[in-house]
Amino acid sequence: MITVKREKISWLRKFYLLQIAGGLRLTFSHLLKNFFKPDRMNTVFYPEEKKDLPPTTRGRHRLMKREGGGPRCTACMLCATNCPAECIHILAEEVDDIHIEKRPAQFNIDLLRCVFCGLCVEACPLDAIRMDVPRTVFAGYTRESFVLDKATLMDHNNEEFVPAYNPERPVQITHGIHARP
Repeated sequence: MITVKREKISWLRKFYLLQIAGGLRLTFSHLLKNFFKPDRMNTVFYPEEKKDLPPTTRGRHRLMKREGGGPRCTACMLCATNCPAECIHILAEEVDDIHIEKRPAQFNIDLLRCVFCGLCVEACPLDAIRMDVPRTVFAGYTRESFVLDKATLMDHNNEEFVPAYNPERPVQITHGIHARP
């Protein structure tokens, strides 16, 4: 049996009084600074002004389209397998096209479970899923309104969901496939 020696903690540190006082001092210093110098506060008047998002922001998911208009996804299930939150649900179907083995009949993403980690984008070998839609605020009244289906993920006609080209985020080659970071 191995015993581990632990350092002794003083009674003052056990009482946490100094840590509580330090936290209160920091809180009151911010309160007084903002009270007496309100012009130095970083404030954005949200509905009228919108804050610029950093170029590495992960937004809403979207499915990329083939030239024919169908989804680029081949239902390989790599994105669903790599998802730590298990929020991606895919149901595959066979296709008559000889160049495509299968495609998703259903492709659903539950945004309430998603942690927006981007592992689904990194796992996709065909660059079929991206997280470059600049929409970061989601609202709804029911749980079903937060589940994105295949039609919603492929809707690129709405101007709100089409990201503009950003020269700060050039196309990079990842695993031999052109993708946006």
